[in-house]
This record gives sequence, structure tokens and C-alpha cells, in this order.
Amino acid sequence: MRSITAPFLVAPPTGARVQTRLRPSSHDAAVLHLVGEYLGGLASADLARRCAVGAGADGRTGRKRALTVQSSSRWAGAITRTSNDQWQRGWRNLLDARAGLRRTIKAIEQRLAVPVGGRRGRTRGYATRPERWAKQQRLQRLQASLARVERRLAEGRVSVCRGGRRLARL
Repeated sequence: MRSITAPFLVAPPTGARVQTRLRPSSHDAAVLHLVGEYLGGLASADLARRCAVGAGADGRTGRKRALTVQSSSRWAGAITRTSNDQWQRGWRNLLDARAGLRRTIKAIEQRLAVPVGGRRGRTRGYATRPERWAKQQRLQRLQASLARVERRLAEGRVSVCRGGRRLARL
């Protein structure tokens, strides 16, 4: 039999975080801007290619080889990995949207099954006819939205927007 050892605490991380800020000259800043635009264009094109591939094999090897011709292998790897991560996040967002729509639809349908002002078990019907009518309209919109999400999932089509956070702020 093994002996039981005494519990122990792990020491907190040691070290310091160093933050530096580049202070490039105007010439260096112009070069960095051009490199950023060029790599950003490559990243946008690769993301469009990844979204066109859809679900299944992502074709990363071929995309990386094509990008390596236009940049370095290291940049190509980073760009393709980022594109795959963005596509997967979009796919998970679609799956979450479908789950949320299904939950909402189920809840509304359960309440619509009960007469106005009535109760069936723990489920309560809507209080008034106008409220019930509004929920019926909302249910139709949610079902249409669910159909769109299901169609996009079946096609493997994901919407990904580069620079979305900055665009949202604007």
C-alpha cells in the first residue's frame, strides 16, 4: 500500500511582467504599416478560403503552402492557424445559436399549449390574448431564424468578419 503524503501548496509564480512599447522612427513606422497591410491582406484572403471550404477537412496544408510562397513559413502557419480558429469559433457560435433558439421555441410552445390565463401542471398560459398573439408572432420569427441557422449548418457556411470588434465600435 502507498503511504499518504501531506498536502502541500504550490508557490505563486515568480518573475516580472515587462511591458515595452516600440518607438519606431517615421521610416520604420511606414515599413511596419506596409508589412501589416500586406499580412492583413493575406490573412483576409486565407480566411475567405477557409470559410469557402466549409465543414470537414480544413485544407490547412495546401493553404499554408500557398501562403509560404507569399510570406515566410512561420507567418503562413500563424495565419492559417488563426483562420482555422476563427472559423471554428464561428461554427461554435452557430451551434450555440441553434441550441438557444431551440430552447426558446420549446418554452414558448409549452406556454402556447395552455389556454389564456390557465394552468396545466407547472406550466402557465399567457395572461392575455394580445400577449399570446405577440408570442405566436415571435415564435414564427424564431422558427424562421432557426431554419436559417440549420441551413447554414447543413451547408457548413460560417460568417466570420475580420476586424469585427473595431467595426462594431465604429
